[in-house]
Amino acid sequence: MSVSQAVVGPGRHPLDPEPVRSSKAPAVFALGLVAFLTGPLVGGLVPGTIALLLARQAEREAYASGGYLTGAAWVRRGTVLAWSGITLAACALVLALVVAVFNYANAPLQDFAPGID
Repeated sequence: MSVSQAVVGPGRHPLDPEPVRSSKAPAVFALGLVAFLTGPLVGGLVPGTIALLLARQAEREAYASGGYLTGAAWVRRGTVLAWSGITLAACALVLALVVAVFNYANAPLQDFAPGID
C-alpha cells in the first residue's frame, strides 16, 4: 500500500477531484425563499420561476459530474420553497379575482338620477 492510498482512502483514486458544492444550489435556495416570502403579494412568480429553472440546471450538472458536485439538499429545499411561493401567488390571484367578482356583483347598477323612476 502506498502513502497516497493511505491518505486518500480506499475506493477513491488519488487523481479524483474533491467534491464541491454547486454554486447554483444556494442561489436556488435564496430565490425559493424570496419566492415564498413574496408569494402572497404575487411577487413570488418571477423568483420562483427562475429558481425552478436554475434548479433544473443544477440537477443536470450534478448528475453529469458523477457525484463530485454536492448541494442536492439545498436544491430540493429551494425547489419546494419556489413551488410554495408560486402556489401562494396563484392563491392570491384567485382570491383577488373572487373579491373583484363579488364587488362587481354587489355594486349598484343605477343609470338614472336618484329622483327619477
